[in-house]
Amino acid sequence: MISREKEDILLESGTNELEIVMFSIGEETYGINVLKVREIIQPLPVTKTPNAHPHVEGIIRLRNEIMPVVNTAKVLGYTHETAGTDKFIICELNQMKVAFHVESVSRIHRISWKQIEEPEQLIQGDHSHTIGVIKREEGMTLLLDYEKMISDINPKAGIQPQTIVRGLRPERASKRVLVAEDSPILQQLILDTLERAGYEQIAKSTNGEDAWNQLAAAEKVPDIVISDIEMPKMDGHHLTKKIKELAKTKDIPVILFSSLITDDLYHKGVKVGADEQVSKPEIGTLIQKMDKLLF
Repeated sequence: MISREKEDILLESGTNELEIVMFSIGEETYGINVLKVREIIQPLPVTKTPNAHPHVEGIIRLRNEIMPVVNTAKVLGYTHETAGTDKFIICELNQMKVAFHVESVSRIHRISWKQIEEPEQLIQGDHSHTIGVIKREEGMTLLLDYEKMISDINPKAGIQPQTIVRGLRPERASKRVLVAEDSPILQQLILDTLERAGYEQIAKSTNGEDAWNQLAAAEKVPDIVISDIEMPKMDGHHLTKKIKELAKTKDIPVILFSSLITDDLYHKGVKVGADEQVSKPEIGTLIQKMDKLLF
């Protein structure tokens, strides 16, 4: 059973808050955004699959849905025996459902994105699964990059570079674009794709707060903003809300590009005024939506 810190736990859109499910592996505590979690269950019988990735235990059947089981401890490099209090966290991200096998689940915490620091460059390498560090009185909690876990296991589940003919729409070159994305790898992939599509004036930011500061200080605001939702300091929903509330920026089209764009969560982007919402990894659809809004 998961306990909540507050009874009134349902969050309004654009408050710059999130709820984190805390779980343990070994002596460390990790977190996952509640918006990604469909349910938390006792482990089910796992069917082994031939030649599976070493981080995949096999598959389970949950109410007639088949989904893979990821051994989170193995992904993070642990080799110890489990504690016997294991749980499966059933998640939906990148348009697929996955069961993450963890050792124990404690409770749900409500926090502000301002409490989440970006990881230092030293630990933010290509093999890192950390996207944020939550500072709490009890100690530090790591917010993991679950999308990267999945794309490392199955690269086709992540964002794929698009074959785009440069100059297909020459007018793209004159449009100013601001991209807010905290993952360095995904940010570069988005930038490369936009450049191949013919966009030449691209500014970037690693979190919503920095993106907002750029917008507030700009003499010429961008023609469009592309934003992730999960970002340290300020999330994409709060960024969109602030953009739509300020006279200087309210007419800028905003596209939310995130693994959290699902049927259940789409209304959150609508409520804060997002003009379009595209689920990762559909980067080709992102280009199409940009053209629709700009031309």
